Amino acid sequence: MPNASRNLRRDALQIWQAGVRAVDSARLVRENVRLEGATLWVGEEPLALDEIERIAVVGAGKAGAGMAAGLLEALGTKLVSEKRVTGWLNVPADCVRPLPPLRLHAARPAGVNEPTAAGVAGAEAMLELIRSLGPRDLCFCLISGGGSALLPAPAEGVTLADKLAVTRFLSAAGANIGELNAVRKHLSRIKGGGLARACRAGRLLTLVISDVLGDPLDVIASGPTVPDRSTAEEALAVLEKFDARRGGVPEAVFEALRRQPAPPPGEASCEVRNLIIGNNAVAVDAAGIEAERLGYSHAMHAARELEGAAEDVGRHLAEMALRMASSPVPNCLITGGEPTVTLAPEATRGLGGRNQQLVLAALAVLQTHDAAQRIALLSGGTDGEDGPTDAAGAVVDAEIIAAARTRGFDAADFLRRNDTYHFFDPLGGLIKTGPTHTNVCDLRVVVVERAL
Repeated sequence: MPNASRNLRRDALQIWQAGVRAVDSARLVRENVRLEGATLWVGEEPLALDEIERIAVVGAGKAGAGMAAGLLEALGTKLVSEKRVTGWLNVPADCVRPLPPLRLHAARPAGVNEPTAAGVAGAEAMLELIRSLGPRDLCFCLISGGGSALLPAPAEGVTLADKLAVTRFLSAAGANIGELNAVRKHLSRIKGGGLARACRAGRLLTLVISDVLGDPLDVIASGPTVPDRSTAEEALAVLEKFDARRGGVPEAVFEALRRQPAPPPGEASCEVRNLIIGNNAVAVDAAGIEAERLGYSHAMHAARELEGAAEDVGRHLAEMALRMASSPVPNCLITGGEPTVTLAPEATRGLGGRNQQLVLAALAVLQTHDAAQRIALLSGGTDGEDGPTDAAGAVVDAEIIAAARTRGFDAADFLRRNDTYHFFDPLGGLIKTGPTHTNVCDLRVVVVERAL
């Protein structure tokens, strides 16, 4: 591979990594929680320590371990002891570590973003803890991406198997995060404000790292501490849109939604505040700063609304890269968002994720243009996960294109079967970071070396 191509890939990865570092979960919490004398500041809100008897910590998400560690650092060992801090957080199995006095509970296996029986047990333990609190107690709730799957508490008449069936069906059908959560909230005792309604503390402060475009609090992790403004009728409409009965969704799901009362359950009895401490725009901005430091003239865009199919986004980025290759400026494009993937039938489906799907669609465009020799394009999940794989995403450059051609790989065939992991893995095109302990959607970087 020419040195220029190697340097482009290195720069693209460095820019992407800078964006991920900027949304480090522990750092985001420390920046928003601080102790000053007899006052605990959470964002811009002062809390008098002499009015707090105990502090409890609950929550769920891929960033849960980092957020919990950051909170303990912010509180300090003296306050942790004085306020008898205790807590329970549901996190992926590969994020579990000792963090006394908090309990990090493995609520699902690594790389499997689905609710489990272990997650149900953890959610019940969380509900038991917050119900034991009193009016002089303070409860922190730490919420981040992946929280929906990590906080399963099936509604009456619905089993975990029922919830799995409807989640799998909607995901495979291409439902977006808003549609998924509209259904999940109405099949849960903890989502859609359920956690807040169960809490008996005087104050409930929720710190949120957003993995949803536009940062809608009622959608992130299905809004466990946010009043639910959706209705069971809307959830039913989502199921009807995707013809869920024909797709095998159990009748118990439809029955549970039909028998729900029209008005939502009562509001929380405690004082609730939700504070977003990190999102996709933070990562995009930090990536832009790194691009500038490396000498690139960059353009940036963090999506605020739902994106379309990963293949469409990938093709668009490839076309943008080709135009950049023949333009004076810019020579770096940084975007953030979260596209969708419609899965192939299970019998032919391979292994991959939306970022790998996006990059392979871009490769299919770039491989027919000579200018691709001067382009590197990558897309990765800021959480270090991309679908049920151990990769965060993938990168394409001249070397990857040449290696795919040598092996006779048909990009269209791998795309059709969602088998992008097995396309990029033998070519050295996967991005592997392990868990990043954060999650603010996806980050994409395009860098271009212009023709002389």
